Amino acid sequence: MKRIELNSPSTLEGLKLVERDRPSPGPDDLLVRVAATSLNFHDYLVAKGMMPAAAGRVPMSDGVGTVAGVGANVKGYREGDRVLGTFFPNWFDGPPTPEKIAAMGGDHVDGFAAEYVCMPARTFTRVPKHLSDVEAATLPCAGLTAWRALMVEGKIMAGDSVLVQGTGGVSLFALQLAKMAGASVVALSSTKDKLDRLKKLGADHVINYKENPEYGKLVKEATGGRGVDHVVEVVGGDMSQSMASRRVGGSTYLIGALSRKPISFSAMFMIGGNARLIGLTVGSRAEQEDMVRAIELSGIKPVVDKVFKLEQLADAFRYQESGAQFGKICVTC
Repeated sequence: MKRIELNSPSTLEGLKLVERDRPSPGPDDLLVRVAATSLNFHDYLVAKGMMPAAAGRVPMSDGVGTVAGVGANVKGYREGDRVLGTFFPNWFDGPPTPEKIAAMGGDHVDGFAAEYVCMPARTFTRVPKHLSDVEAATLPCAGLTAWRALMVEGKIMAGDSVLVQGTGGVSLFALQLAKMAGASVVALSSTKDKLDRLKKLGADHVINYKENPEYGKLVKEATGGRGVDHVVEVVGGDMSQSMASRRVGGSTYLIGALSRKPISFSAMFMIGGNARLIGLTVGSRAEQEDMVRAIELSGIKPVVDKVFKLEQLADAFRYQESGAQFGKICVTC
């Protein structure tokens, strides 16, 4: 079978397509024929060597496929079932602990950049029936991160308001989930085309943050002077404007640091704003099961920008570097 392996230190040029024997499932495992994976910022950091991983590690945390073999002790799965991997293979339920989040797919343990994977059955969930394999491959990291922020930590309700930043996977999932819950959404981007597409996806208000660097005032205006209830923060760096966008008593979910700059803002945004700042990384298997049910019932369709083949993984990461995408970049295996 074919799979991608990392060098150490890893570089995009060093991603190797190799031939390996197809694994066999142990008594508690599933053998899965991988159909697709999707790119996340975490995967990019690993592939570029900014998050060191062992030589020979198989990258990519997300994955969806079809069961091709079932271990003797496994119940509830059979050959032909479609299954979805989980980002944290040791986090099944409950709150995060050091032990639960100690291993990440494609980083500490092998991921899904392969034709076949063999992993414990407990690290999979079912797939929303209405989604294609490529669409489903976007869920385990970006989809679940947005779900945990708004549904688990934020307990979002109809009538709430949400600020999302940009057009990456987490932000678009947050927009879609917020609309599913009956909330209004203010969305930021830097080009007219992307702002128009955000409107079509359901954003109630859009703001060009390049033309309006002090966009906090415009967010307040869009919410009748109140500010948003929830900020899905994916950029990091200087967070002053996103903090200024939030209502008194609102919440900010610090998910990513795409700017790669130190977090900075005035402490008075938190103290005077009586606000919450919550850092989070993805979620548990139980939360993924809840998300799968909700997406299936609501009919949400993930936004997929472009699809590459397994042997084009380095090119997919280069496309990710360009920042041109609207939604998720996927790879078929």
